[in-house]
Amino acid sequence: MLIHSKLFRIILFFIFISTFSFAQKARIKGVVLNENQLPIENVSVSSPTSNTITNKNGFYELEIAANVEVIISYYNSSFKKSTYKVNLKPNEDFEWNPILGTINEVIETVVISGKNRKINGATALSPVLLRRIPGGNAGVENLIKTLPGVYSNNELSTSYAVRGGNYDENLVYVNEIEVYRPFLVRSGQQEGLSFTNTDMVQNIDFYAGGFQAKYGDKLASVLDIAYRNPKSFHAGLEASFLGGSIFAEGVSKNQKWSNITGVRYRNNALLVNSQETQSANFNPSFLDVQSLFNFNLNTKWNFSFLGNIAQNNYNYQPTSRQTNFGTISEPIALLIQYEGQEKDTYTTFFGALKSVYEPNKNNKYKHISSIYHTVEQEYYDILAQYRLGEVDANIGSETFGNVVFSRGIGSQLNHARNNLDALIVTNEIKGNHKLNDDNAIEWSFKHNFENIRDRVVEWEVIDSAGFSLPNPELEYINDQPYNPYFGPLAPYQNVRAKNNTTINRFNSYLNWNYEGMIGSHTYYVNAGVRGQSWMASNNGISGNNQFTFSPRAQFILKPNWNKEMIFRFSVGVYNQPPFYRELRASDGSVNPNVKDQKSIHFVFGHDYSFQLWNRPFKLVSEAYYKTMTDVNAYTIDNVRIRYEANNNATAYVYGIDGRLNGEFVPGVESWFTFGYLKTEENQGGKGFIARPTDQRLKFAILFQDYMPNIPSLKMYLNLVYNTGLPGGSPAYADPYLYQTRLNDYRRADTGFSYVFKDAKLGGHRKWLANFSEFSLGFEIYNMFNNQNSITNTWVRDVYTKTQYGVPNYLTTRTFNLKLSMRI
Repeated sequence: MLIHSKLFRIILFFIFISTFSFAQKARIKGVVLNENQLPIENVSVSSPTSNTITNKNGFYELEIAANVEVIISYYNSSFKKSTYKVNLKPNEDFEWNPILGTINEVIETVVISGKNRKINGATALSPVLLRRIPGGNAGVENLIKTLPGVYSNNELSTSYAVRGGNYDENLVYVNEIEVYRPFLVRSGQQEGLSFTNTDMVQNIDFYAGGFQAKYGDKLASVLDIAYRNPKSFHAGLEASFLGGSIFAEGVSKNQKWSNITGVRYRNNALLVNSQETQSANFNPSFLDVQSLFNFNLNTKWNFSFLGNIAQNNYNYQPTSRQTNFGTISEPIALLIQYEGQEKDTYTTFFGALKSVYEPNKNNKYKHISSIYHTVEQEYYDILAQYRLGEVDANIGSETFGNVVFSRGIGSQLNHARNNLDALIVTNEIKGNHKLNDDNAIEWSFKHNFENIRDRVVEWEVIDSAGFSLPNPELEYINDQPYNPYFGPLAPYQNVRAKNNTTINRFNSYLNWNYEGMIGSHTYYVNAGVRGQSWMASNNGISGNNQFTFSPRAQFILKPNWNKEMIFRFSVGVYNQPPFYRELRASDGSVNPNVKDQKSIHFVFGHDYSFQLWNRPFKLVSEAYYKTMTDVNAYTIDNVRIRYEANNNATAYVYGIDGRLNGEFVPGVESWFTFGYLKTEENQGGKGFIARPTDQRLKFAILFQDYMPNIPSLKMYLNLVYNTGLPGGSPAYADPYLYQTRLNDYRRADTGFSYVFKDAKLGGHRKWLANFSEFSLGFEIYNMFNNQNSITNTWVRDVYTKTQYGVPNYLTTRTFNLKLSMRI
């Protein structure tokens, strides 16, 4: 009992000491604003014992002594100095949002990027632009597709390819938590909403290659998104013909609790009904609810929870289609009558708990746990009866434009009963240590458990002129009606598999940052290494234990010249251990011994900031080269990727990107983007051919404008031009025999918005007193009504034995109205 009593007193003593140490501190935080209620960056906030500066959003957080009177000073050279006297209780969190008056009248400028983004080569995007820029699938991805190195030829999809990579080679983080794409989605019109809720976004950083070791094991890019931590109550609503969203955010009186919640609904019927395929029932609808909770236990501990529930329903009942293709001298038409329907459902549950412990300013520790669960169903039975005919091209003819001769008739029956249930559980511990003013290190240990239960039942029967076409892999010859056919009756394609796949992964990284001087020039060094060990098993059969090692380095030089320039060079090994999609071959079987795809990146970049017309501009250019081994060859059908799962290819990518952004119109940011790339692969030593993502040229313009005499009337233009992708090949065909390309992708979306009120306009209207923003917009998608195609439908002419690639066209010109309001 005596021992227990002493132990009890020792525990009480340590609790007392710990409580006493916390009790001597308090925290003051808030947002520093100017006279127009806009946040101010780089304001020095100081007390007698500590200091900090405001970030891009004007936010600051300062730890001060408790139970004593403290004077807080706010200073920026462009504004009048302000002070505030405060006396806080122990552990108290206090919010103060000072307003600084301007010393002189200054011209408003756009902050293009902060110091950290300049150093590491990230492209920073404004959250406000996400809501304003029009697009068929507006959001983060809509803006990313205008950046250099990013390619997409499907406005209905949130997927994108970066510098020759495919849709599965991009990392996406929200609040340092990796998020995933659906597994079974085959076309862009099935995708719906991306994970990122634009109403909740605070910061967006995008890396198109050469990224640091602290980011995960993918080959192409990183999208790093941070959600807002609310400081006061706000709410907003957006509604249009495509759906709507609503959000609300707030903070408790003691500033310890905060929450932001968003609900989104989208129905793509307006867009998909503009396609050439007519449908009796076409109702792709998508709904999700997302919420972020934050809890500040004290000045050192913070906890947060991010949750998401999403459901995508895709109901499709086509009736007919007519596609005209060919040449002016030899026009051809494909006419199809459909029977049957498709019903797909994708339901996703996601939850992540994150804790941050910051014992002092030089050390920070994080623990992140997340669970991702998706249940997906893909059911369809669709009979397509087609007629391939020649079109009368004689302008004076009575049958001009009609099909006058049929080259072939046939039918195609597609059937699927696909189910997938995936569970991904992640646990990670991270550390960040500032050794001194010039040195910092970061590290992480992470474990992933992945379990995917998948049933694949797909078959296709093709009938041409009354004769069933057998599977091309069979050795039997069917030349009816000249000779009887004695071979087996088998579908043209038949995929049946049942997989229960488990993958365990352990990965870690160590990252070092250093800042130094070479004479009067500043340089930055980042060096790091990643490692991952994983083992996959399927249906109880385990594969080999595999390991990757990925060293990476980046050197940045900022010369002390009159002209502001930055030079960057990055080199590193990038490995992509296979995810479930890469383990599953086109026949549905899983190969647990698929190797990681290996790539070496060389990236040289140059940033040049300058003044033009007395306004800020920035020119960013990068040249890159990637060499790849153990490549897992694949084909793309719309947005579905089918891998060979055999690592039998090598590949390379090289190119150059450029982006000029700045205030072409005073007060608003716009940019122009250019890119060139070439990527080829060699499958099994048969020679190099274009990869499915070999999209050579890319031009994009994102432009904002307003009428000088009517500043409330604003215009936004989103214009993208990409040269054509390879057109693909029929299933089970040799891709070396099909090297045609799709037509160029040309897309222009524009929006006009009348702003009744925002931070600068409409403050005098009494009926808008309760709103911080209120606007009404009109949008035109595919303004010039270009016919863009995403893939080819392969149709066989039974007479000439020719396979025709019939383009699958995307959406035509569409109009939309949008209402936005915020309080």
